[in-house]
Amino acid sequence: MTRLRGTAAAIGRSLRIYRGADAPKAAMDALYRRFVRPGDLVFDVGAHVGDRVAAFRRLGARVVALEPQPGPARALRLLHGRDPGVTLVAAALSDAPGEVVLHLNSANPTVSSASADFVAGAASAPGWEGQVWDRRITVPATTLDRLVAEHGRPAFVKIDVEGFEDRVLAGLSVPLPALSFEFTTIARDVALRCLDRLAELGPYGFDVALGESQALSLGHLVGRDEMAAHLVALPQAANSGDVYAVLQA
Repeated sequence: MTRLRGTAAAIGRSLRIYRGADAPKAAMDALYRRFVRPGDLVFDVGAHVGDRVAAFRRLGARVVALEPQPGPARALRLLHGRDPGVTLVAAALSDAPGEVVLHLNSANPTVSSASADFVAGAASAPGWEGQVWDRRITVPATTLDRLVAEHGRPAFVKIDVEGFEDRVLAGLSVPLPALSFEFTTIARDVALRCLDRLAELGPYGFDVALGESQALSLGHLVGRDEMAAHLVALPQAANSGDVYAVLQA
């Protein structure tokens, strides 16, 4: 019962941070408007409490939102379950369909992860003190290829899965118009593998937004090598951000 109360409190905190009055909704809409138009299909992979789902809906997009954690998935059902423009999927994405083990952080579900390497790396990393992954559950997993087959080709895919982004992109075999994937400075190797995979799929250009700035840092698209060098050079204190990838004609 204590764990359940703690998880509920953590979800409430996420709702206040990401969907409360002080959330940067206008900046988020302005960022995603570069990639999403009314009527587009968007995949939100790692939807958490749905702040990006809400942004995509404000922009007029249809959304397929994936969230395997029971607590956040419950919040998504309450917030978006009656919206015909949102399809909720209680599953993770991986490189193959089946199941994955999810390491839950009950006090901070934002950083729950299907990557044991990510959890191990965070345990001794500066800035991650006090984070505890206190529970493991097995959840169903599908792939980006299967999502495309079931729902159609998305105009944009947002991927935020705490160190499992490379496995998600390994489940994609065709280039998509645009996407973003989260990176962390404690797992830069994951981001580099994501860049490599996208370079294999097609001629992508890249930009990056640090933290929750909702602003692209470079202001122009660069190639795989330049983006890789940029990520490697970031100070550890940068912590995290999102790489944006756009398929070039």
